[in-house]
Amino acid sequence: MRVHSALKHENVLEFLNAVVVELKHGKTYYPGIYMLLGARCRRDLFDKIAPDKGVSDDLAHYYFGQLTSGISYIHAQGVCHRDLKPENLLLDIKGTLKISDFGLSAVYKLKESGENALPYVAPELASDSPYNAEPVDVWGCGVILFTLLVGNTPWDEPTMKSGEFVRYVNGSIFGEQPWCRIGETALDLLRGMLTPNPANRFTLQDVLAHEWCVRPSQLQRASPGELADRLTQELRESGDMDLAAPRWGAGGGSDDTVRQDDSMDTDEDDATHQSQFTQSLLLFSQTSSGGSRYIGSLTRFYASLRPARLAPIIQASLETLGVKVKVAVVPPPEVGADETAYEDLGDDDRERRRKKEKVRLRIGGYDSRRVVFKGWVEVEYFRREGMGVGMGRGWEGSFVVFSRDEGDPISWRRMWKEVVKSEGVLEWVLRKG
Repeated sequence: MRVHSALKHENVLEFLNAVVVELKHGKTYYPGIYMLLGARCRRDLFDKIAPDKGVSDDLAHYYFGQLTSGISYIHAQGVCHRDLKPENLLLDIKGTLKISDFGLSAVYKLKESGENALPYVAPELASDSPYNAEPVDVWGCGVILFTLLVGNTPWDEPTMKSGEFVRYVNGSIFGEQPWCRIGETALDLLRGMLTPNPANRFTLQDVLAHEWCVRPSQLQRASPGELADRLTQELRESGDMDLAAPRWGAGGGSDDTVRQDDSMDTDEDDATHQSQFTQSLLLFSQTSSGGSRYIGSLTRFYASLRPARLAPIIQASLETLGVKVKVAVVPPPEVGADETAYEDLGDDDRERRRKKEKVRLRIGGYDSRRVVFKGWVEVEYFRREGMGVGMGRGWEGSFVVFSRDEGDPISWRRMWKEVVKSEGVLEWVLRKG
């Protein structure tokens, strides 16, 4: 915390304060250390990136420039991050990148204890020998740039145990996907940053002087809304955005995508930027009453099956994928799985009962890169009034959100998509139109 609190830069998440809650207050609060960080960050950058697709070269250039600007600053302060990975790169309400989580940072010290995500660590961290800290951050920046460009990590770990890393070292991998679709200039930069021997690796100064980096950014003057649209372009083309934010209209086909209410989050000077970026990202979901609320994750969907029936199907799908699932919250007994459970109730009783219909699943495991992930699946009751011709009073079903606590955001999105497309779930999922 002392390291983080001293860092003040546009691309570093601001540390404001810390509070220690002692054990004697355990009946009121969870004991621990609570950090107050810069507000208005809307999830991480990679939560918006399509797996195995990545983003455009211009957008990767734009955010990589912000990343290297932040890293250059912290290095100039005598600090190295040492844990650069997607979940530690956040976006604020204007779409500006913020580097976070300095728990493994070092003030130019030798190796200390700590856990890193293997796909992002430098090879020298796999040995017991002392190492220089700055090249470790250069390597991390290189893996992040690769992930931006192609939507996946280059290997599961940078050791000879990884077939992909072995082929990278001997040069045979460059004719394979996705390496072969990276531009020549960007590939030259990546190879310089991802040189296994830290003594021969690009320095940060080499990176900043490279021709891929020094060219003017095409997005420097882009509006927050334009940034959001560029960031989610692949998600729209893949259909993911149609699942996260279906377009519902009175006739079943007009554009009625949920947008931010004018009364929400408008008490700050940059409220215009906030609405442009968060609305373009469709981070506000519809409520049953017709309003909207902020949902930071785009790994969500609506279904025409109520929670008590849908949650077991989602659980079975997750378990088929090898995910560990624990049911943490179940609806009370009076809320059954029968689709007609609300038909004979008055409006007030129906409203009270449906608010209780919610299932929470605690999930965890290892992704395909052997990175630990943990999070929640929340399945809650949702009713849409008067949607489309012939729908009568509307329909009832579920709103499902996959909320990640830990792990790689691209792998998390891949798991979400596999569940949505799985047998038993897909037939109930609502889409655009």
